[in-house]
Amino acid sequence: MKQEKKPFNFAKFYRRTGLILYDILSIIIASYLALLMRYEFNIDLVPYEFMEPVSNFLIINVVLSLLFFYFFRLYNSLWAYAGETELQNLVMACVASGVMNAVGLQFFRVGRQPVPQSYYFLYTFILITLIFVSRFSYRFFRSVKHKTENRKNTISVMVIGAGESGNIIIKEIVNSNFSTMVIRCIIDDDRSKWGHYIQGIRVVGGRDKILECADLYDIDEIIVAIPSLSRSEMRKLLDLCKETNCKLRSLPGVYQLVNGEVNVSKLREVEVEDLLGRDPIAVDLNQIAGYVSGKTVLVTGGGGSIGSELCRQIANHKPERLVIVDIYENNAYDIQQELKRNHPELDLVVLIASVRNTNRINRIFEEYKPQIVYHAAAHKHVPLMEDSPNEAIKNNVFGTFKTAMAAAMNGCQKFVMISTDKAVNPTNIMGASKRICEMIVQTFNKHYDTEFVAVRFGNVLGSNGSVIPLFKKQIMAGGPVTVTDPNIIRYFMTIPEAVSLVMQAGAYAKGGEIFVLDMGEPVRILDLAENLIKLSGYKVGEDIKIEFTGLRPGEKLYEEMLMDEEGLQDTANRMIHIGKPINMDDMKFFSQLEELNGASKAEHADEIREIVQKIVTTYHPEDNADSHSVEHQKALERAAELINETE
Repeated sequence: MKQEKKPFNFAKFYRRTGLILYDILSIIIASYLALLMRYEFNIDLVPYEFMEPVSNFLIINVVLSLLFFYFFRLYNSLWAYAGETELQNLVMACVASGVMNAVGLQFFRVGRQPVPQSYYFLYTFILITLIFVSRFSYRFFRSVKHKTENRKNTISVMVIGAGESGNIIIKEIVNSNFSTMVIRCIIDDDRSKWGHYIQGIRVVGGRDKILECADLYDIDEIIVAIPSLSRSEMRKLLDLCKETNCKLRSLPGVYQLVNGEVNVSKLREVEVEDLLGRDPIAVDLNQIAGYVSGKTVLVTGGGGSIGSELCRQIANHKPERLVIVDIYENNAYDIQQELKRNHPELDLVVLIASVRNTNRINRIFEEYKPQIVYHAAAHKHVPLMEDSPNEAIKNNVFGTFKTAMAAAMNGCQKFVMISTDKAVNPTNIMGASKRICEMIVQTFNKHYDTEFVAVRFGNVLGSNGSVIPLFKKQIMAGGPVTVTDPNIIRYFMTIPEAVSLVMQAGAYAKGGEIFVLDMGEPVRILDLAENLIKLSGYKVGEDIKIEFTGLRPGEKLYEEMLMDEEGLQDTANRMIHIGKPINMDDMKFFSQLEELNGASKAEHADEIREIVQKIVTTYHPEDNADSHSVEHQKALERAAELINETE
């Protein structure tokens, strides 16, 4: 097939022709102006023996100089984006022209007297100036034009942090042709920097000046450029900043500075996580690596929020083989491709399977013989499970039972089950199902050599179904932001923290424990919603409204981390505790499970709840409005106590 001929680029032709004509004129001007400057701009004082060789060599000078300019790409560069490299090329081309001029005039001189040496320096200087003006003036006028056009869209910015990171961010914003940001002031707690200037912008004072300067300079956006701040210090700073109703951005972390990656593109929106005020949980990575390294590890639900992060962290510790099991092929595919890309050396097996399928799970365990199992597969959405209790039981309870049995029958060393704070005194079928899973794990630990443990934690930020992504979508849509109850509180942790706890639990496990994270202070969901609205640069109630929708079926005002009868035992990690196993009648428990299995297969929702209530004596579903009202009042009082304790 004949290739289509590209149309002639007239704009490019005219631009290059214009530059060449300008350069010719610049060379001529530089040649004569250098002599005039040498003799104080008095043409009558210029000797004939100097003027004539310059005139005779002029044509050759023009031709050779244009060749130098072409060689140094002065006609091929995009001058709208010219930088240090283009400036170096420009200077070298002009210096080459000056050197060539000095050599050439030796052959065209009249008599024995050469052209004064100062002429060559003046010629080179004038030529550099004229060529620089032609190339960089386009960038200057383009920048002025852009800023003029965007004057109405200007974003007034305050930068907090006058250190290295702040300097880089400020420099990039100031020099950008495309940013509509205008930095009005800089804040830094270092008194020695007060009154000084960075890129022409004044450091006006410490953090006590934030509110005053935000109002004085009519600030729209605040950039926190202190990547070394701890989470607790960041919370204090952001608590102050959010009162300005300005949009907030920050740098991700100090490692960005170490790697030289600090720039405007690394700025991120300030997240509500930054306001939780708890530093990340520290775990003994060497201890984790010790029991994962060289082992075959299987993760159920490996494509989910927790499961995929488990796979990432396990892959970092050099397992002999990683087996991922998930029913949802899209999530499984995503984590498979990510691990292949980041860990090409990893022996990775990705399987599509349901933990409810006894034969499929048994075959997988028989073939791959995993030594460590992380069981993360579960249905976890409270309202959805209230409407489909049979699915919660089939997937959570008997999916766990079948996976645990397969692990025990195939010589698995450790089995770590992911649980939830909703398993404590549950008011919903999802929480009750996870409590039964904990009971299964503790019972199996008594009868098999495998070390069975459970790990319990609260709400995970950024996971599927998390409240914060929902709030963000509602804010982007202009509101309203929906909160179930003004007093509802929750414990929060990040996905990496949750997975670190799970990994650490595997290292601590001796069998039968329920590991519990000390998650710090509970957080009021209403506060999260208000903070997120403020951090997005809006006013609560004016720009974005908050609506209360009422508690959903099975939802509690607050979650507890431990049942009263469990007690608490410390571990080597002060943030991780162990709930002691509860004494149970194993035969009665297995008999009840058999009854529950029959009810779930028969799809009898009411019967399922009755049986679950017999198994989990702390499960108290609200069956009518009166009981709901009583439970709501009790929960309201307890929530108020927890909130008052943290304030």
